Amino acid sequence: MLFLDDTSEIVRTEVPAVLEDAVFQLKEYFNNERSNFNLRLAPEGTDFQQKVWQELQRIPFGRTTSYQQMANALGDPKVIRAAASANGKNPISIIIPCHRVIGSDGSLTGYAGGLHRKKWLLEHESPVKQQSLF
Repeated sequence: MLFLDDTSEIVRTEVPAVLEDAVFQLKEYFNNERSNFNLRLAPEGTDFQQKVWQELQRIPFGRTTSYQQMANALGDPKVIRAAASANGKNPISIIIPCHRVIGSDGSLTGYAGGLHRKKWLLEHESPVKQQSLF
């Protein structure tokens, strides 16, 4: 997924039929009407990346996990850097929730869309609304 920092006007075009359900579900997500996506996904990546992206989809809405916990769940605590790299190459962020992975110390680390977006997404999903998580 591409994140834009440009604030210029976005020209709206017709959504291709194949993406209509994804657009609908994303609108629901951002309107706090959806916490899980129900879409057929087929991201392209290596076998290891596919395993990481599948593991990302197991992180419940409103919850986080650490890169170390992810490596452990993949069966090898030594793959922490490879898991973090695969996490960063996730081509369908938000829907495949790579923003839910944080540092072992609870810190916000790494996000292709920028840490300010990661923070916003985690706060958006937080079951307890408060001034700020981070």
